Amino acid sequence: MNNSILRRLRDMPQFEVADRDPDPRGWPVRGGDGQRFGTVYELIVEPDALKVRYLDVELNSDFRLAEHERHILLPIGVAALDAEADNVFVPALSLSNVLAYPRYVELQITRDYEQAMLQALNLPIAPEAAFYDQPSHDAEEFYRNRR
Repeated sequence: MNNSILRRLRDMPQFEVADRDPDPRGWPVRGGDGQRFGTVYELIVEPDALKVRYLDVELNSDFRLAEHERHILLPIGVAALDAEADNVFVPALSLSNVLAYPRYVELQITRDYEQAMLQALNLPIAPEAAFYDQPSHDAEEFYRNRR
């Protein structure tokens, strides 16, 4: 993973989702069109900062992709929890454009891949020193509707 600073939450039994925040793993992921295109498979965290940075989303089997092509990573700040139901919304993606999004190969997160994700979402890329300080990586926006 990128500089070995990002890890899957399931690989760190000493960590868990904060008590005030719901754990979205297993929740449907819907695009700006309201259509479900996947499910939250895992949370990718930066242990030193104690923050979730990405959602590992497994795309629906309806897409007829090989299993190793069915995952994408979404920066946590581009998604939001539904205020009432257990859904994750990603306004920048839809059922029709999600296949153009960069695929995620598990445990291979490079800065180039992170930048490709931001480009695919038409988001600015912050300088290296402030990369995770940009709004696309801010979990506050993700959890805002459920606090």
